[in-house]
Amino acid sequence: MVAGDVSATIALQGALKFNGGGHINHTLFWENLSPESAYDENGALAGAINERFGSLENMKAALGASTIAVQGSGWGWLGYNADTGSVEIATLPNQDPLEASTGLKPLLGIDVWEHAYYVDYRNLRPDYVNAIWDIIDWKTVEDRFVAAKK
Repeated sequence: MVAGDVSATIALQGALKFNGGGHINHTLFWENLSPESAYDENGALAGAINERFGSLENMKAALGASTIAVQGSGWGWLGYNADTGSVEIATLPNQDPLEASTGLKPLLGIDVWEHAYYVDYRNLRPDYVNAIWDIIDWKTVEDRFVAAKK
């Protein structure tokens, strides 16, 4: 890239969003998974989820439905909105990174590109999304939530 070449810089935006977003999203995704999935019902995250959705099960149902409905490839997210102080659900296409696209701080991401589930679930995205809750590392999600609130 030539210094001062605005057109060349603008031309890179798509590649940066796709490749940079892919790196950010997948790093968050892998850190969110664990064979030990223990949700702290008394933690700060639980309080925020209960305030916004009424219960963990309601949040899972809402995030699951939104994520399953992503057309093509993309991501379902639970994020923290610093302006409202609440957790929110968002979906994004492709590799679009949550914070850069919406301003929400990412807490939990569900990858719904077929590569994430095809070997085990074939084309049954709902089965994959419903099963992922069994391997979410809620401690990591809680830690992200606490950090996002600072």
